[in-house]
Amino acid sequence: MSQSGFAQRMVALIRKEVRQMVRDRSNLAVGLLLPIALILLFGYGLSLDVEHAPIAVVMDDTSPPARDVFAAFQGTPYLDPRWAGSMQDAERRMLAGDLDAIVRVPPDFSRRVASGDARIQLLLNGVDSTTATSVEGYVGGAIATQGLKMADRTGGAPMGGGVVVQQRMWFNEAGISTWYLVPGLLVLIMTLTGAFLTSLLIAREWERGTLESLFVTPVRPLELVLSKLVPYVAIGLIDLAMCLVAARWMFEVPIRGSLIVIVVASFLYLVVSLAMGLFISGVTRNQFQASQMALLTSFMPAMMLSGFVFDLRNMPSVVRGISEVLPATHFMNLIKTLFLAGNNAALVLRECAILALYAVVLIFAARRTLRKTLDR
Repeated sequence: MSQSGFAQRMVALIRKEVRQMVRDRSNLAVGLLLPIALILLFGYGLSLDVEHAPIAVVMDDTSPPARDVFAAFQGTPYLDPRWAGSMQDAERRMLAGDLDAIVRVPPDFSRRVASGDARIQLLLNGVDSTTATSVEGYVGGAIATQGLKMADRTGGAPMGGGVVVQQRMWFNEAGISTWYLVPGLLVLIMTLTGAFLTSLLIAREWERGTLESLFVTPVRPLELVLSKLVPYVAIGLIDLAMCLVAARWMFEVPIRGSLIVIVVASFLYLVVSLAMGLFISGVTRNQFQASQMALLTSFMPAMMLSGFVFDLRNMPSVVRGISEVLPATHFMNLIKTLFLAGNNAALVLRECAILALYAVVLIFAARRTLRKTLDR
C-alpha cells in the first residue's frame, strides 16, 4: 500500500463526506444551530434564582414598627411587595396565581415587638414548591436584615430577634416536590405520546411509497389527517388515565380541581401534540428528520421552557415571549393549578381557548402537507 494512494483515497472520501454534509441541511442545522441554542439557553435564558417574587403584605397594624416590615421587603431585588387591603383580597390574588406569598402583620404587632415576642404570618404558594422555599428564605432574611438596621439606628435589640414568622404553605402544605412534579410530568408524557408517535406516521408512508397510492382514491387530506389522529387519541387518553391513577393513588397528589376539566384540557393538548407531530411528519417526509424535529420542537421546549423545571419569570423577555407561544406552557400552567389549587374559571377558559385554537391551526396545517401532489 503506497502512501500516495492512501492519501488520495482519504482526500476523496473526506471530500465526499463534506459534500453530503452540506447537502443535508437538516443535519447541518442540528449540528451547528443546536449547540448555539443550548449555550444561549443555559448561559442566559435559564436561572434557578427567584427574582421579583410578588408578595402581598396585609397590614392589620399601621404603627411605625409594622410599616418597617413592609420597608424590609422593598430593599431586596428578590421580592416585589404589594399592599393588600384585606386578607380576602390577598387570598383571591393568591388563588389566581398572582402571588407567591402573603405576609400578614397582626393588629397587636407593635405591642408584641415591645414585649419581644412579635409574630408575622407567612402564607406561601405551594403550587411551585421550589419557588415557595426560596421565597420563605427571602422573607426571613429581609426581616432579619431590617431588624439589624433598626437596632443599629435605635441602639436597641434587633427586631428580627423578637419576631417569629408563622409560616404556612398553601396548595402544597408539606412542600412535597412530587406534588409539583407529577402534574408537570403529565405534560411531558402527553407531548411524547402525541408529537413523537405521529411524527413518524406520514414520513413512513412517504418513504415506503404507500401514501401515493391513497392519492388515486377519493379520500380527502383532512379525512386522512383525522383518521390518523383517532387511534392515537385513544392511546393518549389511556396514558392520561394511567397518569391520573398513579398521581392519585401512587404518589398521593391531591386533585382539587374538576376531573372533567382536567380530562377536557388534557384532550385538547393531546390533539395539539398529535397534530403537531403530523405536521412535522408531512413536512419532512423522512422518519429520521421527523423524529429529530419532534424532539427539538416539542419535547425539549416542553421540558425546558414550559415552567416545568425553571420559573419563567426569571427568564429574559425574549425567552419568556418564546415560552408563551408554546402550547405546553399554557397546559402546564393550567394542569398544575387544577391539580393543586383547584378550579379557576377565568384561567380554565383562557387556557382551553388557546389550546383549542392551536389544535385547529395545526390540524389544517397538517392537512396542507397532504395535498394530492408529489411536488414538494
